[in-house]
Amino acid sequence: SVSPSSDVNYQALRDHCNIRAVIFDKDNTLTAPYENTLHPKAHTGLQSALDAFGTNNVAILSNSAGTDDDPGYEDADIIENALGIAVIRHREKKPGGLQEVLDHFENVEEPSQLCMVGDRLLTDVVFGNLHGMLTVHTLPLCKGEENKRDNKVARMIRAVENKILYGDWWGGRRIWKYKLGHKFWKGDDDCPLVLKNDMMELGELKVADDKTEKL
Repeated sequence: SVSPSSDVNYQALRDHCNIRAVIFDKDNTLTAPYENTLHPKAHTGLQSALDAFGTNNVAILSNSAGTDDDPGYEDADIIENALGIAVIRHREKKPGGLQEVLDHFENVEEPSQLCMVGDRLLTDVVFGNLHGMLTVHTLPLCKGEENKRDNKVARMIRAVENKILYGDWWGGRRIWKYKLGHKFWKGDDDCPLVLKNDMMELGELKVADDKTEKL
């Protein structure tokens, strides 16, 4: 698990793990819950992903925006305009929706070429692992007052998920012994994927095709 998504080495994903596209969850991964502006802690991560993969190969997969719960895909349109990346339209919610994801990325031939980044174990991580993607679990961006709009049920489930997986108890330790492998990434000893850098100052969000999105 990393905190936040800005700690991920996206260039290593591209150069050493055969990853061709990155999928982000939205709430508590890129933005505060139910907000449509990029969170400062996520700025460097999104910038790095765009630098490594380009705008066509970075997208959001949300269980609200872009689904049938989003009439006319209005929320998806707002998020796309605010963050400058696509929101994948899909009818089946995570951990379903694989085909719509594959259809979205023209250069992706199989799920192992995708990286899923998100804060929910039972949706984001399970979705990626079920289909052989490389998955990155992030801790929630927001705490306390900043997290007040988070869905209460989701907040409780997330706490239980994290306690079961990361708690120092026999079940948690047993789970870690049986982590799923990835087709191309052999582990941190072979290719570390977590880095620690000072955050970039907020300003303009540059993308790989030399276009610039204002924050």
